[in-house]
Amino acid sequence: MSKISFVIPCYQSARTIEKVVAEIQDTMASIPKYVYDIFLVNDCSPDDTYEVIKALCAKYNNITGISLARNFGQHAALMAGLRRSDGDIVVCLDDDGQTPANEVGKLLEGIENGSDVVYASYENKQHSAFRNFGTWMNDIMTRMMLGKPKELHLTSYFAAKRFVVDSMLQYENSYPYIIGLVLRATRNISNVPVKHRSREVGTSGYTMKKLLGLWFNGFTAFSILPLRIATITGVTFAGAGFIYGIYTIVKKFVNPEVPLGFSSLMAAVVFIGGMLMIMLGLIGEYIGRIYISINNSPQYVVKEEVGSRGKEYEDNSF
Repeated sequence: MSKISFVIPCYQSARTIEKVVAEIQDTMASIPKYVYDIFLVNDCSPDDTYEVIKALCAKYNNITGISLARNFGQHAALMAGLRRSDGDIVVCLDDDGQTPANEVGKLLEGIENGSDVVYASYENKQHSAFRNFGTWMNDIMTRMMLGKPKELHLTSYFAAKRFVVDSMLQYENSYPYIIGLVLRATRNISNVPVKHRSREVGTSGYTMKKLLGLWFNGFTAFSILPLRIATITGVTFAGAGFIYGIYTIVKKFVNPEVPLGFSSLMAAVVFIGGMLMIMLGLIGEYIGRIYISINNSPQYVVKEEVGSRGKEYEDNSF
């Protein structure tokens, strides 16, 4: 009998996580060929999320609650849950009820049909315009930097085989990026359509700062394409500057009375200077991440763990 592990990162979900867990319990009861467990990872939520998680752990014997020492972000919280899971198939979903747990059978069927990873796809997303814009930008970034097929839709609701999860867990550096880790492990990925629900409580925890951090993480953690673009841009501007210099000299010889343009010179200096600063900043971003990784900065720090494993941990980092 195959085992399913559900991993749910939790942040400000004190009013929603009970419904998500109840829906998982009801749905899995109708699919008796699987056994399952649930891992709820509290990403240092400022509300009573962890108290609710502890109550759920006391009520059900197949739930493990993990509390992180500070807010490490959704992807780090997922890594914490993935590292504790032991299911043959791991299902990741959100804590706010927008990802329908009662349609998990579609993802599991996709795995049974031969896919290594199955992502839910939404015909009509019920996120805010800001969040949808962030998703669109993230899709462009993953296509350009990570080689994601255009027709493949990547969401926070997916199921993955054990070997894919084990491959993802080999990544031990800071700044985990789940989509990059999945695409690095396999390209045998499919989509299944599910209904995306409207948010009943609260608002998305993703701010512009967090979205920018996610984009930077995506294209610096798993691709050197930005550095290659910077190199090509530098060569292009150097070549254009050389050609323009020859043109200026020839023009001066042909018509000595034509004054050299101070404004155009300053515009060129400012533009090229700006490009250089961007390129230096990009290189600095890579160097900074290398420095942090060398210092063994943890992906997350577990403050406490309770539930079905019968264990409690304090200050466990990875």
